Amino acid sequence: MELGIVGLGRMGGNIARRLLRGGHRIAGYNRSRAVTDALVPEGLTPAYSLAELIALLSPPRVLWTMLPAGDVTQEHIDALADLLDAGDLIVDGGNANYKDSMRRAEALARRGLHFADCGVSGGVWGLAGGFSLMVGGAAADVERLRPALMTLALAPDRGWGHVGPAGAGHFVKMVHNGIEYGLMQAYAEGFEILQKKAEFGLDLHQVAEIWRTGSVVRSWLLDLAAAALAEDPSLGDIAPYVEDSGEGRWTVAEAIDLDVPAPAITLALMARFASRQEDSYAARLLAALRQQFGGHAVRKAEP
Repeated sequence: MELGIVGLGRMGGNIARRLLRGGHRIAGYNRSRAVTDALVPEGLTPAYSLAELIALLSPPRVLWTMLPAGDVTQEHIDALADLLDAGDLIVDGGNANYKDSMRRAEALARRGLHFADCGVSGGVWGLAGGFSLMVGGAAADVERLRPALMTLALAPDRGWGHVGPAGAGHFVKMVHNGIEYGLMQAYAEGFEILQKKAEFGLDLHQVAEIWRTGSVVRSWLLDLAAAALAEDPSLGDIAPYVEDSGEGRWTVAEAIDLDVPAPAITLALMARFASRQEDSYAARLLAALRQQFGGHAVRKAEP
């Protein structure tokens, strides 16, 4: 299959690599020329502008964007739409909001262009082990993508699927990431409880390794936790500051819109927010309230 990729960063680069290793002809463009050039020895046909990328592909073309959600993705899709011909297909493989994907599909359709949204999971490990791909769009468009999807997934018949119309792929990926928040938070809390039980002198890496085999809590996330603990059981070089890329927020907002109780995912998101507060006014007020009603001691702030 012939395919153009816009955005060759960590995830986009690995998408390109896996497709190249699967025998597909891949042309690629990245705003940083050095990133594009780094993939040329692996078989990538380089392009140094969107117009050049499109010229390298035979119509009807397939363009796959792997860019940060929001303005960057919108700007590139708009630029592609001005250059493409009717019948060409744009695939957004980034973590876009599903509502944006629905809107983009409608706008592109009015110009005779096709659109599919593909939620991609697997992180840096997808290159070797295969990605998990959740695709939204028209059935005919997903069928056009089938050769690439079969290569990118773990196996031709596993790890990918057409989940619904445009927007459905990113909706499923959004909820996937919300679940991920909850799972990660549960592991983090559990291991902190183990770490705090100093009298037992627990080896947290050993515990993780035990749980990885046969346990009902085994998972790839636990595998990753074991790897991190093997490197540094204290995690002393890592600041207790946890970012979020947006999908957890969108999942919680959707749960509210749909009247679905989602306390675990919601609290996991709130825990990430809490990790970023060096000086929490809320925590200070809680301490003051406990002192007011119960006479509980409070710690004085350091000058």
